[in-house]
Amino acid sequence: MEITGVNGLGAGLATAAAPAPPDQAQAAENRNLVRAVKAVNSAETFGDQNELSFTLDRNTHLPVIRVVDRNTRKVIEQIPPEYVLRLAEELRKGNE
Repeated sequence: MEITGVNGLGAGLATAAAPAPPDQAQAAENRNLVRAVKAVNSAETFGDQNELSFTLDRNTHLPVIRVVDRNTRKVIEQIPPEYVLRLAEELRKGNE
């Protein structure tokens, strides 16, 4: 079986690439996440007025996923909820 690139170039079997250094691997993962979010938003999966948003909470450094109204920027849904983030923040402060 022969595997070629999207443009039809290249021949032979696909070989496993050497593992990327952590910062390059993280950058590639971030690019993939950005592409996935853009695809979801362009498909209007959450409605024509809403979009998906990924951020890191400033205090806890935990990932936060939000569905946001495109016009008003109002948060419609958030995972984890704000109270969970504040609880995590308080727990972190208590352990310091």
